[in-house]
Amino acid sequence: MNAPQPGQSQPPRIPVAYHGLLWAAAAGLVFSVLNAIMRVLAQQLDPMQTQFLRYLFGLLVMLPLVMRSGGLAAWRPQRISGHLWRGVVHTLGLVLWFLALPHIPLADTTAIGFTAPLFILLGAWLWLREPMRWERWVATVAGFAGVLIVLGPRLGESGGGGGYHLLMLASAPVFAASFLMTKVLTRTESAGVIVLWQALTVTLLSLPLALWDWQAPNLWQWLGFALCGALGSGGHYCLTRSFHAADISATQSVKFLDLLWAAALGWLMFADIPSQSTLIGGVVISVATLWLARRERPPTLPAVKAPASGASAEDQRPGSG
Repeated sequence: MNAPQPGQSQPPRIPVAYHGLLWAAAAGLVFSVLNAIMRVLAQQLDPMQTQFLRYLFGLLVMLPLVMRSGGLAAWRPQRISGHLWRGVVHTLGLVLWFLALPHIPLADTTAIGFTAPLFILLGAWLWLREPMRWERWVATVAGFAGVLIVLGPRLGESGGGGGYHLLMLASAPVFAASFLMTKVLTRTESAGVIVLWQALTVTLLSLPLALWDWQAPNLWQWLGFALCGALGSGGHYCLTRSFHAADISATQSVKFLDLLWAAALGWLMFADIPSQSTLIGGVVISVATLWLARRERPPTLPAVKAPASGASAEDQRPGSG
């Protein structure tokens, strides 16, 4: 076999399916840091005020970009009703989530959120008609089994904590509906437009709830909300890019890695020592995630020899985005 000539060899490209997985993994890491900061703030201020200020600063972070790229007219959505309804649904999920956030450990918050992919899985199959290969079912069920290992001992404890766990659990199907609406919007809207209108609608809908028990934040808290605004907008951008790059069902198993980030941040920031069940469940979840990533990799095509005309093998393949 002849050695490849200069100019003919191409650097290896990341498979298209991996782009979605990488964007989803990046979103999970950003959101884990965001959740840790939000828990600190929600323990100091009213949860509804915390929700409002988190999204207000997310909106403020985006405004300079909006102004430099033609103003709000350039960011006008093609389906404004879809954005409004998604804002209502997402705000409802956030109300449930923020009410429970100050009262349960960060790892438990993340683990309960892992039930959302099951609702997303069913919704994408029933309403979006996305293909459901057996690998995705196996990986998602295995990941959910890992979540049950993590949450089982906690839900079995006596006391009032279980009620906040159930409140957090109630937010999962609501967020799943919001994510499915996001997937539909990506067919006609850019990632930036979706993130901007989510920040705008959630901010406006959260304002009346925040005014009910308003407290004046101190300087540190204002800085914390500013950081959360940047992290929130960046995380939603990564999440939306993952929906552009891959089927929504394929990206969900990567979210289970969030438990590892949450356990580490909970230990560093709140002195929450991960329990044995958390560690065992994390291993189960990680194995399921890595297995799915490998199964999602497209099969390797046989090498194509360059024709006599001098065209490279790269020219013989279908174009890739």
